[in-house]
Amino acid sequence: MPTLEDATTLLAPALQARLQSTDASVRRIALIELADEEEEDLLPWLVEALRDPQPEVRAEAAQRLLGWETADVIQALATALGDGDDKVRSAAALTLAEIKTAQAGLGLLPWAHHEDTFTLAAVLRALRELRLVEAAPAALAALEHPHAAVRREAVSVLGWLKHVAALPQLAGIAHHDADAEVRRAAIGALGLAQPALVQDVTTALLAGLRDAAWPVREESAATLGKLKVQAAVPALVEALADDYWQVRLRAARALGLLRATAAVPALGLALRHEISNLRKEAAIALGETGDPAAIALLEPAEADPDPEVRKLARIALQSLRLKGAA
Repeated sequence: MPTLEDATTLLAPALQARLQSTDASVRRIALIELADEEEEDLLPWLVEALRDPQPEVRAEAAQRLLGWETADVIQALATALGDGDDKVRSAAALTLAEIKTAQAGLGLLPWAHHEDTFTLAAVLRALRELRLVEAAPAALAALEHPHAAVRREAVSVLGWLKHVAALPQLAGIAHHDADAEVRRAAIGALGLAQPALVQDVTTALLAGLRDAAWPVREESAATLGKLKVQAAVPALVEALADDYWQVRLRAARALGLLRATAAVPALGLALRHEISNLRKEAAIALGETGDPAAIALLEPAEADPDPEVRKLARIALQSLRLKGAA
């Protein structure tokens, strides 16, 4: 990236004057105009604005650096995570979370052990979808962090990496972490298990179906279906009576993926639930079971008040009748 002095020679005098105005609102609008130029040679002015005395200008600069992933920009934004103003910190974090290239992510690795909680969580979030294997050591270390926000992001990094070696730790976190969102993230990350390792995480997933927090139960049902854990069918049938319809919906979806004929009666009850989204999933699942006994349960749904439920019931019935005819 060129120096600020070099960038200045490329600026129109009028724009430079506004960037150096004593009025913060004028400087902020000038930054927007500068960013619209989309010229890499002008980036030093945006980076310099991260040190502006007014937080609204610094926050604008952080936002306007979105899409620029040069080493200097990445380091400047990482530094801004420690800004004394929450809006500036948040703007820098949101911009870093949008980086797309592994090279930019590598520039964040030295920040992945930072002492500041906000900075560490933001950096791990930025690294998450980049799937950098180099980020695994920092994420593993952060699993022990006292702040839930950091642990949650660390779990997500390992999940996106499909870091199989972390499965035992993730299973423990799914079962015992004090924060429900961390437990939920860990349950989701357990979905990375390969077929040979599914048994190793089943206990944690089944425990998740009994978690006090319904989002954890919801995630557990979804992950059990994703991994096609046949041993989970009885527990998933029980989950069809959960107090939260969101959990019931995920359980229905999982039972359909498992083609669980034992779940047909319970899915028939779900097909009469007041929440139409749950009725849709129940109709799909009944068709996926392949059980002819589901036909009698689906036929009344052809008159459901929701057109999507009616449509899905018809599709499920066609599938079951074709199988019966075959």
